[in-house]
Amino acid sequence: MDGPGPLGEYLQARRARIRPQDVGLRDFGARRRVQGLRRDEVAQLAGVSVSYYTRLEQGISRGASPEVLEAIAGALQLDAHEREHVERLAGAARRAPRARRPRPEKVSDETRDLMRALDGVPALVLGRRTDVLAWNHLGHALLAGHVDPAAVDDVANRPNMSRMIFLDGHSRELYRDWWRKARAVVGNLRIAVGRHPDDRDLAALIGELTMKSPEFVSMWADHRIAPCDAASYDLHHPTVGALTVTQQTLAIARSPEQSLIVVTTVEGSPSEQALTLLRSLGKPVRGVHQKARVRDSFDDTARHHGGDRHG
Repeated sequence: MDGPGPLGEYLQARRARIRPQDVGLRDFGARRRVQGLRRDEVAQLAGVSVSYYTRLEQGISRGASPEVLEAIAGALQLDAHEREHVERLAGAARRAPRARRPRPEKVSDETRDLMRALDGVPALVLGRRTDVLAWNHLGHALLAGHVDPAAVDDVANRPNMSRMIFLDGHSRELYRDWWRKARAVVGNLRIAVGRHPDDRDLAALIGELTMKSPEFVSMWADHRIAPCDAASYDLHHPTVGALTVTQQTLAIARSPEQSLIVVTTVEGSPSEQALTLLRSLGKPVRGVHQKARVRDSFDDTARHHGGDRHG
């Protein structure tokens, strides 16, 4: 293996983020030549030899036991998600690399039935590389109304949520705090790469984002690991205006590499009214005068309601 590899890069990044005083070590201030902990300090905290930890970080040693990995994770103050990520990276390092292109992802009939049952709320299904495998009308209208709704059926050219977040101006304008959403996407991609290190299409996606988005490069270098479980976002939709939503990521039992994204709003809030209006449109509204009429209709409805409640 040339270079430290994914495991070594991750250990280096985490080591650089910990101050000596955070783990009870003496800080020599300006005399320190490295940011964060030195390799010998991590080795001391983990109870392993400096030479062994150095070989592990450099990608020379690939046979770390679960006990050693747990000790290093403790020394680097990793949380549960980060520890799991380290275990996956170590497992991948032990195996010979096999670049492969998995079969195209498909949505099961059971999942499509579930999507139909969720017709009243925005919903979409994401694959292992954050490709959009399916969406209902409201999910499409809320998050990607500018994209052909039938695009999810074109296996070779499906919309990709990560690509849309970083390379699509619509998504940048949709999320008021775009940086927070983008960081969440990167954290999720890090997990995906750890789970599927041999996925050529996933590697190609990371390469494309690296070439085209300086913001992605900066966030990717941070090595942040965080699953997209649930988060609230303030949106500015081009048709119905401002609304606050919660996006929840749910596992699909028979398709573990796929995720169901469901978007909800606070009951009785102006945001709920905005979704109700978007649902009633049926098709994307086109034309300035049509948008103005939609805006007037929403304003009339919103006057009867207070602001969104935040729990």
